[in-house]
Amino acid sequence: MTTLAHLQENVAIILPEHGLREKLARASKENRPLVIKLGFDPTAPDLHLGHAVVLKKLRAFQELGHQVVIIVGNFTAQIGDPTGKNKSRKPLSKEAVMENAATYIRQLSRIIDTGKCRVVFNGEWLDRLTFNEILQLLSKVTVAQLLHRNDFNKRFTENVPIAMHELMYPILQAFDSVEIKADIEMGGTDQLFNCTTGRHLQEAHDLEPQIVMCMPLLRGLDGVEKMSKSLNNIIGLTDTPEDMFGKTMSIPDHLITEYIDLATDFSEDERSALRERLSSGENPMHIKKLIAGNIVRQYHDAGSAEAAEAFFINQFQRKVFEEKTFDMVLIASLGLKDLTVPLLDVCHRLKQDETRSGIRRLIVNGAVTLDNEKRVDPVELVRLKSGMRVKIGKRLFVELV
Repeated sequence: MTTLAHLQENVAIILPEHGLREKLARASKENRPLVIKLGFDPTAPDLHLGHAVVLKKLRAFQELGHQVVIIVGNFTAQIGDPTGKNKSRKPLSKEAVMENAATYIRQLSRIIDTGKCRVVFNGEWLDRLTFNEILQLLSKVTVAQLLHRNDFNKRFTENVPIAMHELMYPILQAFDSVEIKADIEMGGTDQLFNCTTGRHLQEAHDLEPQIVMCMPLLRGLDGVEKMSKSLNNIIGLTDTPEDMFGKTMSIPDHLITEYIDLATDFSEDERSALRERLSSGENPMHIKKLIAGNIVRQYHDAGSAEAAEAFFINQFQRKVFEEKTFDMVLIASLGLKDLTVPLLDVCHRLKQDETRSGIRRLIVNGAVTLDNEKRVDPVELVRLKSGMRVKIGKRLFVELV
């Protein structure tokens, strides 16, 4: 695989299309490393496999001798990046931001060589801006440009309030790129607008615009939403080997190829072989065991992976064999924010191939039981607990663990 192909592997968006090739060629001609930017707001203290998708790409650049710059958004985290869910994210205190940042930086070393990174805090330059300088910065971006961001546009169209500080967020993130003269900005696809604003602001400051490289968003244990601590659907980089293995085994089957490509470090030949085995009808559990073992090896070691697999077999798989009518499902894999939730939500997470209205009909018609007790009220609050048995229709039999 060529260097360019290696760096472009699994990337969802490169903007402009041939920009990476041109940046690499110019860096080689000028005999200098590229400056690769990754910014994060330390809004929660733990990293997970979703973060690792981008971090692994940074490592690939690092291994080629390029300069990785990690920008800790200690200033922007106190503002709060809009969530994309029609509301403003709650800003954090300075103390919480710095505590989370310290945890983040320690965890980065699990994937990238932090000794070769530049780690900077954007408060270093954003705190120094005078009000006049802020106004000059704002003058370089129009409201029309900001409303191209999907969540802003949706909220504006639906007459949902947008606070002024939210509109400033992507501009401040973009100014980070101006400050460090980034050649490339990395992020997930949900950061596309903010990253492209960086290109615009660099041009406005007579700098060569950065290339934007967006990685796919790894979906979490619920199989639907992107991996997120707030949704409780994550596999954390600091999880124990047993938890890491067990959570991976709980991913829905339709995510297997996604995890092969984005979460493992198998070679391309090994990944192709796994995809072929899956498409040929091999039991998905066999493939998931290989994925789970690989993930544990990446963040722990081979011995821990073997022990975690043995633990999983002893604690879960044998029980499945002994009670063949019930499948074991980890409560954490449902991605529910609370353990007390409406019956309809539980059943829909367990049977995602059915619509919510279809699930509602099943409940009302008496086709759902909890611990052999029929339940007919879709909005009834259910307290989830280990050992609870759920039957939905004639074919789905689940025991929560």
